Amino acid sequence: MDWQKKEIGPELVNEIKRKYGCDPLTSAILVRRGIIEGKDILFYLEDDMRYLHSPFLFKNMEDAVDRILDAKEEGEKVLIFGDRDVDGITSTTLLYEALKDMGLDVSWRIPTGDESYGLSMEAVEKHAANDGTLIITVDCGISNFKEIEKANSLGIDVIVVDHHTPQESLPEAAVIINCKMPDSGYPHETLSGCATAWKLITALRFGMQPFYKQQVSLLNVRPVNDAYSIEAVKLVNMVQIGKITETIVPGMLSFSETRLGSFLNGQQIFVWDAPLQKKQLKNIFGNGIEFNFFDFQPEVAKQFPQMGDMSLLRLKEFSTIGKYYEDDRSELETFKNIFITFVQQKNNFYGKREASEIQLVALSTLADLMELTGENRIIVKQGLKEINKKPRLGLVDLMAMQKLLGAPIGTEEIAWNISPLVNASGRMGRPETAIELFLAQDSGERTAKAQEIFQMNEDRKALGSKAWEIALPLAEQSLKEYNEKLVVAVSAEFHRGITGILAGKLAEYFKLPALAICLMPDGSAVASIRSARGFRLLDFLEPYSELFLDYGGHDFAAGFGIEQEKLNQFLESLKHFSGSMEFESDANSETLIIDAELPHDYLKPEILNLVDKFEPYGCNSPALTFMTKRVKILNANIIGKAEPLHLRFNLECGKYKWNALYWKAAEKLGREFKVGDYADIVFNVSKNYFNGTVTPKMVIKDLKKID
Repeated sequence: MDWQKKEIGPELVNEIKRKYGCDPLTSAILVRRGIIEGKDILFYLEDDMRYLHSPFLFKNMEDAVDRILDAKEEGEKVLIFGDRDVDGITSTTLLYEALKDMGLDVSWRIPTGDESYGLSMEAVEKHAANDGTLIITVDCGISNFKEIEKANSLGIDVIVVDHHTPQESLPEAAVIINCKMPDSGYPHETLSGCATAWKLITALRFGMQPFYKQQVSLLNVRPVNDAYSIEAVKLVNMVQIGKITETIVPGMLSFSETRLGSFLNGQQIFVWDAPLQKKQLKNIFGNGIEFNFFDFQPEVAKQFPQMGDMSLLRLKEFSTIGKYYEDDRSELETFKNIFITFVQQKNNFYGKREASEIQLVALSTLADLMELTGENRIIVKQGLKEINKKPRLGLVDLMAMQKLLGAPIGTEEIAWNISPLVNASGRMGRPETAIELFLAQDSGERTAKAQEIFQMNEDRKALGSKAWEIALPLAEQSLKEYNEKLVVAVSAEFHRGITGILAGKLAEYFKLPALAICLMPDGSAVASIRSARGFRLLDFLEPYSELFLDYGGHDFAAGFGIEQEKLNQFLESLKHFSGSMEFESDANSETLIIDAELPHDYLKPEILNLVDKFEPYGCNSPALTFMTKRVKILNANIIGKAEPLHLRFNLECGKYKWNALYWKAAEKLGREFKVGDYADIVFNVSKNYFNGTVTPKMVIKDLKKID
């Protein structure tokens, strides 16, 4: 196994340390991970939700808000249609709660039993028969061409709120909100489906406030040598849509000779410290012109008295967000940040359910394996914080089933204990149970639903074990047919709900893309495909789209439905295609990327403070990996209940002794190293909780004996 520690220049490390107030080690890790731009560093060092992107950056968001508010006004019947996995279940739950709170006539539906993924014809026709006029899809819809066409023909508008990669053409929906659309306007492309639905919810709440669609301008005048710089920005829905800057020497130009008049005309104009602004404008243009604007400083001072006497220049020095956007650190940008934050807080932008909603958004982000970069980091940080403070109804009941009440909840607990439970309801064909759990107000009902879901997960495990016994020899047999580049397992004995798990397990076992295909009694087949070694699935599936009943997903996890009579044609084609498949990485080579080399003095309990800084860990944000040289192996024991495969170490690291685990390394003891040897180690550090005490836990990734 290769160890790789990227060489970095001290100049860049010191610059990040200076700019952002990081300690040297944090700065070095950021640089080594390629996180060097302020706009990226922000999401590692901050966790405040005011740093999340505005939902109105979606170019179609205003259209979606208007259509839903029209439905509210007209008393229309609205159907929310979601997916059966964690992402779809949480999306459906949150949007239903929000629309119900807003007074809409709303119902929900998701695929149950053996129903296919995505919006169904039956759902469309049933909603039409019930005099429904609006359908909102969440975590699905972007590939539902025929179903949306049918809805249109029946006089039903469809709003698609999805995050799956769209095909070249798009369905004729009334509105599409999808961060993966090339022209979405949204700056973050890896939102979960639930996060996308939540963005719609926050936009709707703002849409019911006085500032919705109102154009406002912020104006600031500041002296520059012998001239004045006049800056103004134009905002709609708290999103900047225009900016103008004029530098004018007093007496050189009249107001009408500038661009200011046309830019500000018809706007409500806000300034900071109106007396000063009026004085400076008179210095520039004389007394012949009067400016009507609203002084925002006293309004802010009512809520934050300490800001009442501070200039924008002074406030800029204290601006947290300003340091991350060096190019925009003008006084006007400071004013804009204050204005947006104040308006959002005053108008309760995230609503009364903020603490409850962000928990499910975080759950969906982790369960759907969204990249933990950008604003996803703040979403997960805040969600976990709220879960640990007061878990929402339904979630607390699942935690009780998993004996997690009172225990700290992090990404691992969500991944191993909570997500599988929620997913199990969908995999076993009863996803409505999870939604009913999250919506139920009666504690007895929630307990019963949680118990049902727990049992479903036990049943899912049993089905998974049986399916693996069937799938493994089938996959091994398929290797030669698919040129050692793809594994395929096809069986009528697979339960459709576990094909995703099965494909993932096969991909991990063989380190190759894997297909798990369930033959259904109705003559169709349901397939899940999981990637390996960087192979992109949607590009792979797209040429076969004409054969599929439906298909979709992400680049590294996808699925499709197909008629069994076409399945052989598809598989035969794959046999020929597989020979040309190319991968980004070698299955037999594993390189450990080292974030930092730690001297012995750093190996003390306080190292957890550093580990905490880079939480959450997950997709595209792996756990910190450290290297330390010349530690002494004081003791080593072979452990493992079922199979004695693992090692437990006691290591001497300078002044400190560490207990460490080394998985699947028992055979190395006595062969590659022994007690008393010195070794260089690569390892992760995480938290171990026992009886209310937190201690560091070391897990060895690799160990090399040294002389």
